[in-house]
Amino acid sequence: MTLRAATFAFISSLAISLSAVLPVNAQQKKAISNEVAEDSTAFFNGFAVSVDLVGLVQYAVSDYGQFEGALRLNLLDKYFPTVEIGVGRANSEDDISRVIYKTTAPYFRLGCDYNLAKDKHDIYRIFGGLRYAFTSFKFDVSRPGLTDPKFGGSAPYGAEGVSCNFHWAEVVLGVDAKLWGPIHLGWFARYRKRLSHSSMDIGNEWYVPGFGETSSSAIGATFNLTIDI
Repeated sequence: MTLRAATFAFISSLAISLSAVLPVNAQQKKAISNEVAEDSTAFFNGFAVSVDLVGLVQYAVSDYGQFEGALRLNLLDKYFPTVEIGVGRANSEDDISRVIYKTTAPYFRLGCDYNLAKDKHDIYRIFGGLRYAFTSFKFDVSRPGLTDPKFGGSAPYGAEGVSCNFHWAEVVLGVDAKLWGPIHLGWFARYRKRLSHSSMDIGNEWYVPGFGETSSSAIGATFNLTIDI
């Protein structure tokens, strides 16, 4: 083999080797670049405030509802510790029993959400999380007196200022979408489970601020208007 042929063979083999190695190196550099970009995310990446629109509409169209706001921290675009504070109200009269139930009281929820989206830094998020919730409230319950058909007279029924403590847990699943600038819209589906409550001689509470009707509030939802700060 001549020197020229040997040189050509060497250059050819070197070119083939480089063509095989360069794409791998490019992919490795891209992966390293992505890792560096992801790792460069600040641990504390801001916070957001929100209000629930479902409770407001519910209170406007029914005999109970709530006013609720929330503060949510952003850690690494992955973890979102959350505090939810609201005031629940009820002023209801049963059409059949004519029992009137009234209460107004604050409630509190503490928990954390995790961003389930594959791209943690996207403007669209999917949340899964847990809440511990608590309220301490008083309620009034009354009913018009019942007339005894045999002996006459009436027996009124009622109580005022009945104190109650109520603890529950929630499993939440929700989405959050950027609408414009710092404004987001999103919703949370909530599964509620009572943990404990104070018992009363007159019977259980009908409505619990933040929880809802005790007989049918295992599943609920909130629709949030959120502003990132």
